[in-house]
Amino acid sequence: MSILFDKDSRVIVQGMTGAEGSFHTARMIESGTRVVAGVTPGKGGQTFNGVPVFDTVAQAKAATGANVSCVFVPPAGAADAIMESAEAGIPLVVAITEMVPVLDTARALLYTKEYPTRVLGPNGPGLATPGAGKVGIMPYHIFKEGRVGFISRSGTLTYEVVALLTEAGLGQSSCIGIGGDPIIGTSFTDVLRLFEADPDTDAVVLCGEIGGSDEEDAAAYAATMKKPVVGFISGRTAPPGKRMGHAGAIVSGTSGSAQGKVEAFQRANIPVADTIFDIPDLVKQVLAAR
Repeated sequence: MSILFDKDSRVIVQGMTGAEGSFHTARMIESGTRVVAGVTPGKGGQTFNGVPVFDTVAQAKAATGANVSCVFVPPAGAADAIMESAEAGIPLVVAITEMVPVLDTARALLYTKEYPTRVLGPNGPGLATPGAGKVGIMPYHIFKEGRVGFISRSGTLTYEVVALLTEAGLGQSSCIGIGGDPIIGTSFTDVLRLFEADPDTDAVVLCGEIGGSDEEDAAAYAATMKKPVVGFISGRTAPPGKRMGHAGAIVSGTSGSAQGKVEAFQRANIPVADTIFDIPDLVKQVLAAR
């Protein structure tokens, strides 16, 4: 079993005919993902890698029964793409696009609350389920089937830590990138709840970073979980008040500091790695102690 995405998921790609969309669609297909359609207004009737292209999400869903959308639409139109998928009844929208205006994201996420749609992102790497495929831009070859769940805001950090877990023989059940923007559709806590309910996940690795309070909220929930969680917080040397990479990775005063997040994890009795290289050993320790 997995969370959010499995081998039976039917994926459409909004913006599939663009440079990024076409490149990553090919990689998704190579990973085993069932990409059933693309959506680009004005290009309906074309095909890409044998996949039909439609003008609208509604047309694509009606023709293919799609239940996941991956958004590669440029920033100016990404929010509209998210709302179009929600209105068409797509249960999961994975928004890869970065630099989406914050007000646009807020408007789109408010709109999607009217529908049974979960939004992952924006500004995230997507998700991967080893043995089933991926939705987004994660390098699929680094993954290994297993029973460790993984969540991160950062794409690069995801790849580095997953590679370390795989090298240590710790396969993953599902890997979720929630996105690095200050406003996102799915939080750490949301994903922790899904992993807690997943019978094929034995432990969870949560990689957070400075900025916001999502990690503190997640630590409070993790303290109530039956499954063990291992944490890591990046950005410990970041200067206050300066954006570091992600739009959400900024410390204002004492809010969102790395130390505050580490202390929240420690209060919840969650082991926190000092470096990413410590994560595999900590995972093995918490699994052995179950």
